[in-house]
Amino acid sequence: MRKLLIALQFLTIVPLKGGEGASEKEIGSSSTYFPVAGLAEGIVVAVIAMLFMSILPSQVVNALIVFILLILNGGLHLDGLADTFDAIASRGDREKKLLIMKDSSIGPIGVIAIVMSLLLSYVMLNAVHFYSAGNLYYAILLLMTVSTRWAMVPALCYGRSARQDGLGRLFIENTGNRELLVSTLILFTIALAVGIFFSSMNLFIFFSMMLFPALYGLSVLAVWFSKRHFDGLTGDTLGAVNEITRLIFLFITVIWLQQSI
Repeated sequence: MRKLLIALQFLTIVPLKGGEGASEKEIGSSSTYFPVAGLAEGIVVAVIAMLFMSILPSQVVNALIVFILLILNGGLHLDGLADTFDAIASRGDREKKLLIMKDSSIGPIGVIAIVMSLLLSYVMLNAVHFYSAGNLYYAILLLMTVSTRWAMVPALCYGRSARQDGLGRLFIENTGNRELLVSTLILFTIALAVGIFFSSMNLFIFFSMMLFPALYGLSVLAVWFSKRHFDGLTGDTLGAVNEITRLIFLFITVIWLQQSI
């Protein structure tokens, strides 16, 4: 329970108590429960979507969902996405890129990355709703938040820290094969439960055969990319993984839904 609270404190702005005095090992290995934190976010988003979908146009509700996802993590991951793109665009050496990522200001490439991430999320959520039948849309919302949180765990497991300080280092150094295995079991348990609850086992099969391999591959690719450009992972690159994972999840899901009609 303590590690779950730490995961929620790290990934969301929800003011929870229970992680005070935790060791570096406890903080880092709390990545095991990232999918559960994603489920909590997904429940909030899905419930809000259900409440407003009957009184507002779906486009307005989807815009609200994008905004809520942003608020839930305090914009932390979007900031990481912007800093990562700014650093890549600098074409400088490793030290210069890391300095850019530490800079609180955001450059033009970072702004473009933020705008495109929000825009693509909104457009693809509209497409998901358009092609979804019954409650499938809400099931996809739940899987989306769970999957994006889980996708950071393989990166933490396989990657190394580009810095010797920072909170990201604690997670990278204390996430191993055990944390990855348990978090993956939690991920599939949640995905199966969502499929059963919403009477959509086709979604679970699609997740297992298409989405999971794609997101795992993206996470591994992020480790390789970060090592090449920054000599390791940072908190900003992990935030970028979270944002890009959501876009890939939605993109593949839209293709599947369109082909299923």
